[in-house]
Amino acid sequence: MRTLGKWLGRLLLLAIVAVAGFLILAPGYVESGRNGVAEHAPYPVSPAAQALHGDMTIGDWHADTLLWKRDPLKKASRGQVDLPRLIEGNVAIQVFAAVTKSPAGQNYEANSADALDNITLLAVGQMWPVNTWSSLFERAIYQSHRLHAAEDASDGQLRVLRSRADIDALLADRAAGQTVVGGILGIEGAHPLEGKIENLQKLQDAGYRLIALQHFFDNELGGSLHGAGNQGLTDFGREVVQAVVDRNLILDIAHSSPQVARDVLAMTDIPIVVSHTGVHSNCPVKRNYEDDLMRAIAASGGVIGIGYWADVTCDDSPDGVAKTIKAAIDLVGEDHVSLGSDFDGSVSTAFDTSELAALTQALMDAGLSEPQIRKVMGDNMLRVLRARLN
Repeated sequence: MRTLGKWLGRLLLLAIVAVAGFLILAPGYVESGRNGVAEHAPYPVSPAAQALHGDMTIGDWHADTLLWKRDPLKKASRGQVDLPRLIEGNVAIQVFAAVTKSPAGQNYEANSADALDNITLLAVGQMWPVNTWSSLFERAIYQSHRLHAAEDASDGQLRVLRSRADIDALLADRAAGQTVVGGILGIEGAHPLEGKIENLQKLQDAGYRLIALQHFFDNELGGSLHGAGNQGLTDFGREVVQAVVDRNLILDIAHSSPQVARDVLAMTDIPIVVSHTGVHSNCPVKRNYEDDLMRAIAASGGVIGIGYWADVTCDDSPDGVAKTIKAAIDLVGEDHVSLGSDFDGSVSTAFDTSELAALTQALMDAGLSEPQIRKVMGDNMLRVLRARLN
């Protein structure tokens, strides 16, 4: 019996070590396979492109960095965004989107809202607080806490932006030579509301300023671009849209069904954002709205954020992303095109945020003028932020 007890004790110890090793190592292994950057030689950047890049205000509408178990203040060997790389890339403003649900078997064509949820597994595996394991709302709150904790520990280099005054102060300090990056919180799909309009105020209190309506599945607000059908806004969806308008929040329809997009355009008079996407006539896939709908979104005064991954650009090199941006300008005009990388969003890319000067070079090589490049890289984003935030 003593021998049996000894062996049981050893097995228990091995089990504990195995579980601990899994919890420590598995999240990094998973992310390394999901957010890869292709190996490449350094991209050539001319002195002229480097000078222009360093003189611009650069903003990105979409990164999912808060989803992953790593310190956003430390330069990582995996993923695509962290504070050191944002500084290297001269990014002034980064939207950090909270992903709270993702269906197993996720695809661009059709997903069931009842599919096994990948984020539940990720929350458990990454040892998120227990209350996040069963609550989409709590997952959003937790990711907000993560960004605010990073702000507190950043020695002033990272600021969470909530207002137009915050943006103006950030830009003034950067112009004065301070090394500081602004982060804006967004939710990727409004399912963290859990069907309760009062949760919108709680998310706003937690710092959220950009509200996307859907992600990869239909929800209480309406249809997804990747859901069971082209469903429009529900009554609850209309209530949420109106509340977003009234509260001077930013409305994002990336991943919404075309009918939801048209319903939103019909009931609002604000600039609408498609935070991360491509251009259908340049890369004809379902993930990219048809060109006529993109023109209607631009007519709202809004912007489309061009992504950096091959599924929406059909070429994820700096030249390929620049080609997509040029196609977007040709389609909707230079005042309605922005950056929307989808970095850290389970996409592979050809460069990370530290290498954004390569995109500036590619835009110059594609024949864009300096004013056009400035607009795309950040000025158009700033216009919408200032128009919407109090």
